[in-house]
Amino acid sequence: MELVMPPKKKRSLYKTIRNLLIAIALIALYTWTFATIDVRWERVFSEHTVRNFTRVIPQLFSPDWGAFQKVMGLMWQTLQMAYTGTLLAAILAIPFGFFAASNMVKNKVLNNISKGFLNGIRAFPELVLALMFVAAVGPRPFAGVLAIAIGSIGMLGKLYSEVIESIDMHVVEALQANGANKIQVLFYGVIPQIIPEFLSYAIYRFEIDVRASTILGIIGAGGIGTLITISISNRKWDEVGMILLVIIVVVTIIDNVSAIIRKRIV
Repeated sequence: MELVMPPKKKRSLYKTIRNLLIAIALIALYTWTFATIDVRWERVFSEHTVRNFTRVIPQLFSPDWGAFQKVMGLMWQTLQMAYTGTLLAAILAIPFGFFAASNMVKNKVLNNISKGFLNGIRAFPELVLALMFVAAVGPRPFAGVLAIAIGSIGMLGKLYSEVIESIDMHVVEALQANGANKIQVLFYGVIPQIIPEFLSYAIYRFEIDVRASTILGIIGAGGIGTLITISISNRKWDEVGMILLVIIVVVTIIDNVSAIIRKRIV
């Protein structure tokens, strides 16, 4: 018996025209972008630029191992900043998550205020917050901790509220039907459902905050970013290479470990 293959569907004229228009729009967008950002290609490929690259790049790939102890000390300070800031945010974001969850708080005004507050926090990058806190408390790691904590509350609070809104309300209703009070409903019906997701998001945010902490020191918020600024100012590119190597290794280890932890938790 001879098998007959189904006829291939012909691409419709509409799809062809649509894809062509999308391609034209993308080309126009890229053309407009490069035409308006004033890229001076003659400077990009000038002899001076090439000479700088040939001098800096080899030093970056020849890290100064003599600075390893100093770099690790500041990297440890950076990790402390990220951990403290994330821990504060993970705790302080919990009430905002509950207030923003429509299935926990029925008051629409309170819901909207909480959501607006979380949206407003997320609108400020950590660098802007760090600049504000450096001006307020001085150039020290505490400014970086505050910037990370406030910046992380916005993201974690929103994620927490979404987790709370996705819980199985049948469990809550069953407890209420059996005479459980609000505290019992919270501890036996809500918290067991949200704790794994809360921990997973907090660990994921820690990964993000470690990366953010390495940058905040550039504007005086402490950590390894301060050493990056000093090394670049003094043209110590081999020391910068050592810093970048340590950051890459530490961040990679944290990403892998946290991924394993989050997988086990969830």
